[in-house]
Amino acid sequence: MNIKKSRKEFIKAGALLSLATLAKPSSLWASTFQSTFLGTDFVSKRPPISARKFTSDAVENFIKVFCKKLNNPELEWLFTNTFPNTLDTTVEFGVSKNSFDTYVITGDIDAMWLRDSTAQIWQYLPLMKKDIKLQNMIQGVINRQVHCIQLDRYANAFYKDDTKISEWKNDRTDMKPGVHERKWELDSLCYPIRLSYQYWQLSGDTTPFTAEWKDAASLILKTFKEQQRKDDLGPYFFERDLSEDTNHGFGSSVKPVGLIASSFRPSDDRTKYLFLVPSNFFAVHSLNQMAQMLKVIYHDDKLASSCNELADEVEHALWQYAIVPNKKFGKIMAYEVDGLGNTLCMDDANIPSLMSLPYLGCVSAHNAIYQNTRAFALSEENPYFYTGTVADGIGSPHTGNLKFIWPLAIAARGLTSHNEHEIKQSLQYLIRSNAHTGFMHESFDPNDATIFTRKWFAWANSLFSEFVIRVF
Repeated sequence: MNIKKSRKEFIKAGALLSLATLAKPSSLWASTFQSTFLGTDFVSKRPPISARKFTSDAVENFIKVFCKKLNNPELEWLFTNTFPNTLDTTVEFGVSKNSFDTYVITGDIDAMWLRDSTAQIWQYLPLMKKDIKLQNMIQGVINRQVHCIQLDRYANAFYKDDTKISEWKNDRTDMKPGVHERKWELDSLCYPIRLSYQYWQLSGDTTPFTAEWKDAASLILKTFKEQQRKDDLGPYFFERDLSEDTNHGFGSSVKPVGLIASSFRPSDDRTKYLFLVPSNFFAVHSLNQMAQMLKVIYHDDKLASSCNELADEVEHALWQYAIVPNKKFGKIMAYEVDGLGNTLCMDDANIPSLMSLPYLGCVSAHNAIYQNTRAFALSEENPYFYTGTVADGIGSPHTGNLKFIWPLAIAARGLTSHNEHEIKQSLQYLIRSNAHTGFMHESFDPNDATIFTRKWFAWANSLFSEFVIRVF
């Protein structure tokens, strides 16, 4: 029922998708993951070949080889459906102004989020060298993201057609044609850096890194500095509902301590306190990656130094203002702070979350404060941690009063764990959550997985398949 680490470790982790790393799972692992629908035929849920948006020989070959390792019919079926789902259903690849151009919708919403488009194609990056067509498609995503940033650096979601007027045209903000939604989310400008950096590291290709890319990088740095709000509130404002306490569109007050304000979370929900901690950690990591690219590819030491300096400032402020005491778990990371002493302690399923920080390369999974925070997030002290007969996991206020668990959070839990039992359990939860639809969903009832939101949500499918590859 659909009811609407270190840099070296980071690169190594991404490269785990390589066929060379595949190993046959032990009999212990194989026996752990029994089908939740024994005796059922697992019919492919993929569109017919003629209806697929994009095909890659490397992806198809990878599926064939990898599925031989799984020893579980339902898991094999799920992986075969989810791994290519972004290519099958969401990608529009072409050429614009003599450059590759790829528009990627989220699934059931015909708009391209900077965050989602990166996350949806992430698992294909290590296969680029086996398929130039795939590499060109990914290059096209980078080019499209650059175009989006140049169109509106404060927007989070865009249309393919730059003349299209949004359904949110009446939002009280500086809306432009071509912009689907103009919510300032700090992570939205981090994800394109994540994609570009990994593309560069794994391919060695610098073709996408043009003058336009550098201009977009400069805009990202400018936006981050503006939203430190040291001198003024900055140019961004947003109101949708006059009944909300939005402080004339600028959000709650903050003390300018060096952190970067984010009006919205990666869930697209408004922040309570503007210094969104996981997104600030993500910004630190992204700024350092961008600095390396500017120095090595563009030989612009001055701009690179500006990125490194801002990263150092934000990181210092994080450890000073975002760490709070908890009686049960010790020192933990707050989810949001304002520099004035107000803190919000919770975690949300959407990534970046506090749970996901090691996955994004922002914090070591062995960091003691991260481990305390993780224990807090997976406890009843986190108001969005839910338990049920199907699964336990983190949800989100984005689904309102529905106390639903999000597969994104379950996958993030498994991807950041070093505990074999926890990893196995996370995978089992994800298998159960598909409710024999063959796909992951946005969220589901922890007591009845057949009650879920968003039957077509490509990001969840991509992260699930990435997790399966890491496990096996």
